[in-house]
Amino acid sequence: MASRNGAFRGATNYKSSSFKSKPPVRRAASLGGGGAANTKGVSDVPGRVRVAVRLRPKNAEESVADADYADCVELQPELKRLKLRKNNWDSDTYEFDELLTEIASQKRVYEVVAKPVVESVLDGYNGTVLAYGQTGTGKTFTLGELGEEDVSDRGIMVRSMEGILADICLETDSVSVSYIQLYMETIQDLLNPANDNIPITEDPRTGEVSLPGATVVEIRDQNSFLDLLRLGEAHRFAANTKLNTESSRSHAILMVQIKRSIRGGEPSSSDDENHSQSVKNCNLPVIRKGKLVVVDLAGSERVHKSGSEGHTLEEAKAINLSLTALGKCINALAENSPHVPVRDSKLTRLLKDSFGGTARTSLVITIGPSPRHRGETTSTILFGQRAMKVENMLKIKEEFDYKSLSKRLEVQLDKLIAEGERRQKAFDDDVKRISLEAENHVSDVERKFSNELEKERTKCQMEYLESIKKLEEKWILNQQNQHKNGFSNGPCDKEDVPLSEEVAEVKQLLQKEIQLRKAAEEEANSLKNQLSQLISSEGGGTAEFVRLHQMLEDEDYEKKKLQDEITSLQSQLLQLTFEADQMRKYIDRLESENGYSRSHSLTSPSRHSQNKDRENGHKSSFNSLFEQVGLQRILTMLESEDANIRIHAVKIVANLAAEETNQERIVAAGGLTSLLMLLRSYEDETVRRVAAGAIANLAMNEANQEHIVAEGGISLLSITADDAEDPQTLRMVAGAIANLCGNDKLQVKLRAEGGIRALLGMVRCRHPDVLSQIARGIANFAKCESRGATQGSKTGKSLLLDDGALPWIVQNANNEASPIRRHIELALCHLAQHEVNVKDLISGGALWELVRISRDCSREDIRSLAHRTLISSPTFQAELTRLRIEI
Repeated sequence: MASRNGAFRGATNYKSSSFKSKPPVRRAASLGGGGAANTKGVSDVPGRVRVAVRLRPKNAEESVADADYADCVELQPELKRLKLRKNNWDSDTYEFDELLTEIASQKRVYEVVAKPVVESVLDGYNGTVLAYGQTGTGKTFTLGELGEEDVSDRGIMVRSMEGILADICLETDSVSVSYIQLYMETIQDLLNPANDNIPITEDPRTGEVSLPGATVVEIRDQNSFLDLLRLGEAHRFAANTKLNTESSRSHAILMVQIKRSIRGGEPSSSDDENHSQSVKNCNLPVIRKGKLVVVDLAGSERVHKSGSEGHTLEEAKAINLSLTALGKCINALAENSPHVPVRDSKLTRLLKDSFGGTARTSLVITIGPSPRHRGETTSTILFGQRAMKVENMLKIKEEFDYKSLSKRLEVQLDKLIAEGERRQKAFDDDVKRISLEAENHVSDVERKFSNELEKERTKCQMEYLESIKKLEEKWILNQQNQHKNGFSNGPCDKEDVPLSEEVAEVKQLLQKEIQLRKAAEEEANSLKNQLSQLISSEGGGTAEFVRLHQMLEDEDYEKKKLQDEITSLQSQLLQLTFEADQMRKYIDRLESENGYSRSHSLTSPSRHSQNKDRENGHKSSFNSLFEQVGLQRILTMLESEDANIRIHAVKIVANLAAEETNQERIVAAGGLTSLLMLLRSYEDETVRRVAAGAIANLAMNEANQEHIVAEGGISLLSITADDAEDPQTLRMVAGAIANLCGNDKLQVKLRAEGGIRALLGMVRCRHPDVLSQIARGIANFAKCESRGATQGSKTGKSLLLDDGALPWIVQNANNEASPIRRHIELALCHLAQHEVNVKDLISGGALWELVRISRDCSREDIRSLAHRTLISSPTFQAELTRLRIEI
């Protein structure tokens, strides 16, 4: 992806190592009398510019023109020597790092010239590969040949990228490319021709040169790189001259920037041991940055030989000037001059790092064998000899990869958090286990205490009842004895004594109960002390122990209730004493009247049976109560302030509404309005449940349905459906709405006032009875819609689909409960009968359920209806054909 990039920023924290060689050893004279440099003494200098010579084969023109003349050069690759003939008897000898004959392959050229530089770039160094020579000697072929016709002809640019991509990992590393040309002293972007005047910027701190305006493209594969090279070559300037039919008129520069992520402490070729050891100790992730520069210099030429004129002549002047400036810089570096004129040309500024800088540089000089160009060949060879004397200070670029470090620290933090959570869970489990043991212990104590307390209370109640029974028996026996023996003061006085004794006995029982209560209080206090000690021994108390303490306080509350019951027993004892006093007074009055009859004395024992008969009379049937009390009186009781009366009244109305004969009278008398009012204003769950059931009974009548809707019943039922949680209340509400769903006239209003939404909202309950009523309501609604569509009164998509009922219908179409499944199957069949719903049914997955219903439904009528629906719908038929499903 191409992007505009700023100046290439140098590393802010990087380590560098310098390789400075000793001055090269020079020979004063050549073997044949000419001057030549001996490179054996400097072959091991890492930073020296490496120079290789490549000899171009003769072309057809040279083979004819130079047939009678010997070649001007002779290569001795095994000795790495080159002989330059001055004439038939004299020659100069020069030594180079590598000599590549005319039969050397492109692969051999890459391995000798460029591969060491590429490997250094992958290690984090800068590297440069240049081609210099006379025009037409094969510089562009050596560097930029794409090898489209013959892959063996691939040049250094293509092979270098292959080596880079093979060595890096694209997930963690990156490769980006810029491709420019220096034409007439202006820098132009070969990847974006509109950008034809790119400025050069230089980092004042590091001195690094960059091109902020050049297009930068990230490379992910070899094919994209070849496309960029084709694009650049198409935009490069070339001309036809006498020496070359496609002579390059500009210097082409390919810049490849590589970023590689390495592990901290990985060894490098740097000799900065202190820095390397600090990186190793920190084990920080490191990014190495390397830059490869491949320069295809335009060929030097002599105007009288190339025949350049006009604009081509101006191009030749610019080329020769820039090459001359490069030669001056190399001469100054070779002679260790204090001033190097790098600012004489933009070419020398761009190559500042390549000669005398920090890059590993490899130069290939290309020459031809023709004796007619001996002067140009000599100049090229001398240029290479001078370049071999230039030494660079190699520096590796490394930056700490803070992003990777941050990710690694985040992973470690996540691990620590997970470990902390595991330890916290183990601690919580221990606390829970200890708390559970304490809770079990306290529960055992509480259970024992409750059992003992219950035994004492039962014993007390039994003794109290037994005492009452004995007292009544003695009182009856006393009355019988009085009737037998007459009414004298003596017997009455004697009867008063047993009654007083009985009262004293009851008082003794009460004192005994008080003592038992005190013993229970002491045991409760003992349990509290034990609990306090347990809490202290288990670490000062936790929230769980607070809860246990709360449970003990609840037990105290139960004890207080027991005390209240004891107080009630005391009041009953006082009442018994009072009745005994009244009985004595009554006996005294009978003695004075002497008209006391036996039959009248038997009325008191029958008092309990009369009370029971009176209570049974209140439990008469609802119908007899309806006849005795009257409907208006019952409806009036719905507004009673007494909650019990109101509950009983609404139950009576609900049972009356269950019979169709009573419904009209209830609605006429305002019963429906009263029921809706209870549903609106009353918060008691029992009242709401029974009122909803009564409304559901009334909603079975079509005439009553319109009254319910007119009085806002749909909204009230919807509100109740949203608020209620009791399954039975929801069942009543769902049943009422389901009855309303069966009325064709109410469908639009039912949906507008939220009835369908409320019906679907009640599925949260998941109770089978509630779900059955919901399914019945959906089936009723779908049936009415299907009937309306058949009659022409209903158009458009189903309101059920608009309210989102389809997912729940599909989900429950094969429900295990038979009532739910039967209603849902009917609803699906009715929805599918209307063609406008078919697409939604298919996208919602209902087609598969319809196919299952048509095959496996237990009811013949539903199975036949599903089969007819699938066959009659063209949309269903098309989808079944596409899915290859046979019906």
